[in-house]
Amino acid sequence: MPSGGVHSITPLELWWQDEARVGQKNKIARRWARRGTRPRAPHDQRTSSVYIFGAICPQQGKGAALVMPRCDTQAMSLHLAEVAQAVAPGAHGVMLMDRAGWHRAKDLVVPDNLTLVLLPARAPELNPVENIWQTVCSLLKRRWLVPRYAANEGCAGWSGAEPHASGTSHAAG
Repeated sequence: MPSGGVHSITPLELWWQDEARVGQKNKIARRWARRGTRPRAPHDQRTSSVYIFGAICPQQGKGAALVMPRCDTQAMSLHLAEVAQAVAPGAHGVMLMDRAGWHRAKDLVVPDNLTLVLLPARAPELNPVENIWQTVCSLLKRRWLVPRYAANEGCAGWSGAEPHASGTSHAAG
């Protein structure tokens, strides 16, 4: 220890991060029919969806999330800026995440108060955010979704609030 110096210890916050796609994912329509016939089997061809970028700091009881139309490096940079604002003043955030390409991109903008740590490949059990997606997606599976509704439902599931469908014509199913 240097003489006369005072050491200050920067508090650390451990964050875990992940993203999930929510929205309508179509399946092939099937019908029973007599052999040799071809009945019509119309089904919805829309595939509207959004991506929820989420991060949690369980020790501090904090979270930060964004709903984005695409999952790419630019969206990840915006999410990191959102998380950086949630880190306590004077603290440094250490964010653990999987090895998605946009997490490792050279043009990813990482705020000064965050350090990114990549988890081992194919190890979702090391990331507690994976459990949050199960809860959020269970809310969403009951509904026919469009992006605006998916954003409403996804954000409600993320925050623990009651989901609502203001501005949509889709009733609870």
